[in-house]
Amino acid sequence: METTARPVLRSRVWPIAGGLVAALVLALATLGVGRPVEALAVLLGATAVAAGVLAWALVRSRRERRAFEDDLTGWAAERAAQAERLRIARDLHDLASHGLGLITVRAASARTVPGPGGDAERARALADIERAGRDATTELRRMLTVLRGPGDEAPLRPAETLADLPRVVTTARGAGLDVALDAEEVVASAGVGLCVCTVVREALANVLRHAGQTRASVVLGRDAEGLRLVVEDDGPVVGWEPHPGAGMGLAGLRERVESLGGSLVAGPSSRGFRVTVVLPDPAPPAAGLLGRAQS
Repeated sequence: METTARPVLRSRVWPIAGGLVAALVLALATLGVGRPVEALAVLLGATAVAAGVLAWALVRSRRERRAFEDDLTGWAAERAAQAERLRIARDLHDLASHGLGLITVRAASARTVPGPGGDAERARALADIERAGRDATTELRRMLTVLRGPGDEAPLRPAETLADLPRVVTTARGAGLDVALDAEEVVASAGVGLCVCTVVREALANVLRHAGQTRASVVLGRDAEGLRLVVEDDGPVVGWEPHPGAGMGLAGLRERVESLGGSLVAGPSSRGFRVTVVLPDPAPPAAGLLGRAQS
């Protein structure tokens, strides 16, 4: 998605006006040699013409300035609209990836439960599907409310912090993923905390899609480089068929992480698949947003 180049003010009014005035001065100097009467007439005429040229130049310059300001305002609005479209695209991806992906995974796992003894598990899966469907519908309505128009008030959702990380993990456990959380007592800036929650949610959703209800671990700590987050799984469960998404999840996460000056590395590990994120953050390792959590 491309945006038009920033408008640049290019005015030729004053060079033209200056050239005309210079020509008049040159004509005056040429005629004024030995011909004072003609020189006086030329001087009066040149003064009138110069005044007219300067008045024209001033009016034309103001018009060009107004047109430039209008173009600049339109350009800024286009840039803002593009940024908003990208944000909405990310939110829609999260909605489809986390909500609808959870429904797909739980439906697939319930279908593979054998025999009458699996009735309880199928009932839990249906309950999870219903809850995920309701959550996705609520989130979609919120987004549609935002898109209604600038004059309408839209409910705002508070940004997630590191304090919400256990809830993110609990949601993944509710989908059948066996997740162990090991988080140090760390403080992080608002942007870094939100990014950590986003990465963990997307990484665990990817585990469910590609490996099924397997074991996974989430480890968060701090080292010399900043906050270090590692999400790793034990590989796919036996007989699991992957449900790949559009392939934009990791790319979107990497974009978010790099926008904060961090790095994201994802790939196979000795256990299964690992996502490692390093986020530089000046916050000291003191008591704060997230206490030591192990589960």
